[in-house]
Amino acid sequence: MKRIAIFGYSIMSVAVMTRLRDDKYQLLFVGQDEQEAMLMADQGFTSQAIDFRNDDELKAIGIGRDIDVIFCFFPTDSDNVFLTISARALDANLTIIAVVDDPESADKLLAAGADKIIDPHEICGRKAHEMLARADISTILDNTVFGQHDLNMAQIEIPPGSFLQNQAVSGLKLNAHHNLILLGVVDKELGNGLHLAVGEQEHWLAEGDVLVVLGTAAGIRAFKEEVARVSGG
Repeated sequence: MKRIAIFGYSIMSVAVMTRLRDDKYQLLFVGQDEQEAMLMADQGFTSQAIDFRNDDELKAIGIGRDIDVIFCFFPTDSDNVFLTISARALDANLTIIAVVDDPESADKLLAAGADKIIDPHEICGRKAHEMLARADISTILDNTVFGQHDLNMAQIEIPPGSFLQNQAVSGLKLNAHHNLILLGVVDKELGNGLHLAVGEQEHWLAEGDVLVVLGTAAGIRAFKEEVARVSGG
């Protein structure tokens, strides 16, 4: 079981601890004062307040002994840099993940010994671009990987007499109706190769073609039922 320590109270630290709360990890929240520690303890997390500038107190919570990963989530970059330097000096093999407020501080954190940097501004910018450029995929991923649902891939063969026959792949709009992403089509007449739904020449569907879709179990089930029902009418 990995032992993880999260330093600094913030929305991000709460989110990380909530997502990691399972049997795979032993979590410890480390606050700068008793008030921060109590805020996390009230949410059911093991919490402790220490002076992170004191190496003996860092050692006392397990850094250099049995802490495997630390998250540096203090609101100021200078505190995260100081913690990173101290923790790296105590344990060369420790995994250190640090948040950065000013992008120019990223190099300082890496030089101090951080393994990975989280830049919330870059993440938000990339997310905004993704939502505009590829809104359908962004929506599916939010509802599956980052949401409450499961993520599945399925193959759905087009039966005789299906309403899908002679339809263009680009006009299916599976995301709008079933919360699915169409990954590609297997054209039985051309062999068993997968023709990607994005970036290749337009494909017109025919009996025996196989749609390869990604999405929730409920969405896949509903689409399969629609295909079967219409084709049998």
